[in-house]
Amino acid sequence: MIESRNMLRGITIASFLESTIVPIPLEAVLIPLMQAKRDKLWHIALMATVGCIIGALFGYALGYFLFDAIGDSLIALFGSEAQFERVEAQMATQGFWFVLTLGIVPIPFQIAMLAAGATKYSLALFLLATVIARSIRYFGLALAVKLLGNQAEQFIRRYRTKAMIGITLVCAGLWLALN
Repeated sequence: MIESRNMLRGITIASFLESTIVPIPLEAVLIPLMQAKRDKLWHIALMATVGCIIGALFGYALGYFLFDAIGDSLIALFGSEAQFERVEAQMATQGFWFVLTLGIVPIPFQIAMLAAGATKYSLALFLLATVIARSIRYFGLALAVKLLGNQAEQFIRRYRTKAMIGITLVCAGLWLALN
């Protein structure tokens, strides 16, 4: 894939799949690819973000239009009924921050997409939160590779949990400050 002329298209498709049906973090592919193709670093981050946004719209649409018909199957696939009820309650009170936080941390984003659609949460706010969250995630990886080079993967592995906790706390702090 590194030398393929379809690399960026492949990243977009992989990101779409990761955000919709394959709940495996894309970072496992992105970091080595970014390290190998530093001249395309920002393009890779952009295409990963675009693929995820398209996937998020797909997941939102599933929740919005088909949740009544297939919701039980989707809940069983991606979580539990109790988990979905908690998510649904959070969407009603903290939708933007909920989507933003789930879009950054390495938790399957499918729950947020389906919940946003199923609860008819504002599409504009959902998209804004998704764009911000996934840009932070993928452009943050690109920045780490730009600054740390070949040590980026090791650094990210070592500090990933602390970084996710820190970002989550920043999101929570912003939410509290603005509410």
